[in-house]
Amino acid sequence: MPEAALKRAPPPLAAAPSEELLRVEGLQAWYGESHILHGIDFTVGNGEVVTLLGRNGAGKTTTLRAIMGMVHKRQGSVRFANEEMIALPSNQVARHGIALCPEERGIFASLNVEENLLLPPVVKPGGMSVPEIYQLFPNLLERRKSQGTKLSGGEQQMLAIGRILRTGANLLMLDEPTEGLAPVIVQRIGEVIGQLKARGFTVLLVEQNFRFAATLADRHYVVEDGRVIDRFSAAEITSNMDKLHAYLGV
Repeated sequence: MPEAALKRAPPPLAAAPSEELLRVEGLQAWYGESHILHGIDFTVGNGEVVTLLGRNGAGKTTTLRAIMGMVHKRQGSVRFANEEMIALPSNQVARHGIALCPEERGIFASLNVEENLLLPPVVKPGGMSVPEIYQLFPNLLERRKSQGTKLSGGEQQMLAIGRILRTGANLLMLDEPTEGLAPVIVQRIGEVIGQLKARGFTVLLVEQNFRFAATLADRHYVVEDGRVIDRFSAAEITSNMDKLHAYLGV
């Protein structure tokens, strides 16, 4: 096998260091005829923050959508809380306790903040109440009667995260939550993710801002060309910065 191929060989899949909540094995996904994921493998432990890192087009967002069943076709295994999700439609995946906060946020412009918060159904016990969400995001309390179109980018991101916290989901998948936001808002989003972890939520994070992700995550998986090509624990980041710079181009 050529040396370059050896360097790109995916790492063996290991169990998460805490009680395993999500296990993805051999996950493949298609959009129409386009084959995007070619065998994604990773685990997420209960109560962990785990990031998927990689350049644009690597397959990170498609991985989140494939876990939710929001692709045209998927194969492989997605086990959540010891139950197989691969054959379930996205609404049933959500009822098991998985929620996706998409990069585009999906705020309903004709609804105000509070109406947006109340729109998603509660799928299982354990979700946060609206007052608790306002305590987490005081800006939303101040803007609770404002229409979605009148919110700043940071307020829309807070609302998008707050909305899934009501549902009772215990695995929160956040797709590029800091994209295009001011540094002070990025800092606040990081603080919120830390608070959610302290409350027992599990977070799977797709993030281009590696410096932001490095302050939060227990573990990182590097995605390239629809495969996981490497993984690092938080403790291993410093000694692998050269490798990460090469992978990510940062």
